[in-house]
Amino acid sequence: MAENTNRGLFTLNGITGMLIATALLLGILFFLESNAIKVENAAIKKPYDPTIFTKDLDTVKMISKDNLKVMQKLWGKE
Repeated sequence: MAENTNRGLFTLNGITGMLIATALLLGILFFLESNAIKVENAAIKKPYDPTIFTKDLDTVKMISKDNLKVMQKLWGKE
């Protein structure tokens, strides 16, 4: 039976692999955190305005062909 002679402390299965995996995970974490901060800053500068969608919804009937006209007006496709 052949022995495994490729073992080593600084191979990809040892400390080196652990350091590469840790650096990769920290890099992914930094990327995601920085994007989350950018999105939050953009949301602070231009907050969500729900009145764009809700101001004309009082005229919408449950079953009506006129609903398409109201929705096109909301979407800016008049």
